[in-house]
Amino acid sequence: MDIETAFIWLFVVAAAVAIAARRLRVPYSVALVLAGLALGVLQPLAAPHLTKALLFSVFLPGLIFEAAFHIDAREFRDNAIVLFSLAVPGVIASTALTASALTLLSHALGFGGLSWQGALVFGALISATDPVAVIALFRDLGAPRRLRMLLDGESLLNDGTAIVFFTLSVHLLQGGDVAAGELGLRFLSIVGVGALIGAGVGLMVSLLMRRVDDPMIEITLTTVAAYGAFSGAEALHASGVIATVAAGLLCGNMGRAGMSASTRVASETFWEYVVFALNSMVFLLIGVEIHLSTLMSYWLPILAAYLVVTLARAMVIVAARASFARTRERFPWRWTVVLTWGGFRGALPMVLALSLPDAFAYRGLLVAMTFGVAVLSILVHGLTMSRVLAWLGIVAESADRTAYEIRTGRIQAAAAALQELDAMSRAHAAAPEILAALREEYRMAMTAAEEELRALSVSAGQARDQAVRGIRRRLLATERARITRASREGMLGNDSRERLLADIDARLLRLETHDDAARTPPGGDGGESLA
Repeated sequence: MDIETAFIWLFVVAAAVAIAARRLRVPYSVALVLAGLALGVLQPLAAPHLTKALLFSVFLPGLIFEAAFHIDAREFRDNAIVLFSLAVPGVIASTALTASALTLLSHALGFGGLSWQGALVFGALISATDPVAVIALFRDLGAPRRLRMLLDGESLLNDGTAIVFFTLSVHLLQGGDVAAGELGLRFLSIVGVGALIGAGVGLMVSLLMRRVDDPMIEITLTTVAAYGAFSGAEALHASGVIATVAAGLLCGNMGRAGMSASTRVASETFWEYVVFALNSMVFLLIGVEIHLSTLMSYWLPILAAYLVVTLARAMVIVAARASFARTRERFPWRWTVVLTWGGFRGALPMVLALSLPDAFAYRGLLVAMTFGVAVLSILVHGLTMSRVLAWLGIVAESADRTAYEIRTGRIQAAAAALQELDAMSRAHAAAPEILAALREEYRMAMTAAEEELRALSVSAGQARDQAVRGIRRRLLATERARITRASREGMLGNDSRERLLADIDARLLRLETHDDAARTPPGGDGGESLA
């Protein structure tokens, strides 16, 4: 079977799995991995191997660009200190903790006698989190926006740092001699050059997008930015991941701001499908690549590695929470559980492990442990994440949330239709009696949805509370933007601006932590006194 036919059948499987996952309410990525495992056992088709070249040239640029394209630059900037702390010092600490613990366990439990250098390679390649599945789940469940931002932003950055540390650790194990200072300079060079290339590509594409108003051209330009930034940085031995993140952030904020409404809808639809297709292929190929018999023979090192990796991430997250406990970037303790449990391992660690040379020491052991940890994290964490979020009180129960969201969605849709009818009436686009009849129809639909919303049981209260928090978060963002604008226009001094922003940030923080004090009205003592 040729590769084109194999991909066609993989898309058929992906579509069938998507339908089944929706009906069974199983996370799509988990269902895809299970389907891939079944394909690997039954072998009905010769699926292509998930190689580093395939991941880097096809899958990774599109997935990373789409995630960065939808990140709000202001939110990214507001959380930048936490994100960079998790992505750089956090990855270093996680790598060191994993390597140290695994070296001790390998000798104590007698599996392979893994050296410290070999364990360092494993720690570096496994440190990259891949929360694609959990982010999609978070969106469906209505998890707090900032929590999604922390997981998504961290994964975008730590992919790049993990690849760099993996490359350097392999060089060290193969006999390379690199001083600590030189190691730091090489890391800064790889990341810095990648960021500059991505920023340059993103800036040029964004400026071009502002000069044209054609959906097809602008979508093509975003595609060029995604794959051009990645391949350009890799060609110069810089970080393609960081370059794509930078290009995506610029195109998603500066470039998208100049898009017309129709172009924005078209680009959203295009990238939504691209991500669906790429994720489908990646998770299916992950399953196909795994040999269950091999994993079973390495069950002890896999279990030890999974526990070590999970514990190391928990320690890093707890340390980050403690470090920012008294700053504006702090986050609730309950989020440490979610951030730990949301640290999925996916395609990138597996491909990095497969990229090790055949003659590489401990290659078989490292590949088995990497595949085992990836499968456990996707299946165990993916199947339990919704329950963890509900248990922690971060999201509402599924039935209550769905009932509430359907009613509010109907109200919003009817309101939009009524606005459009008003515009048509002002433009005399149709006969008045036709517009009046349609207007009455939508008003009745809105009234019915509002009555259903009021009639919902008290059990939907948490869903309503989440909606209130979402509105409050939007209003606080509006307040913050207005204060910043007033300061730029010379209407507020620096001291007044800082005190007002501190008050808004304090209310926003209590909102994120679900504190009842978040309901303090504007002008109250929601933070630093303004008297």
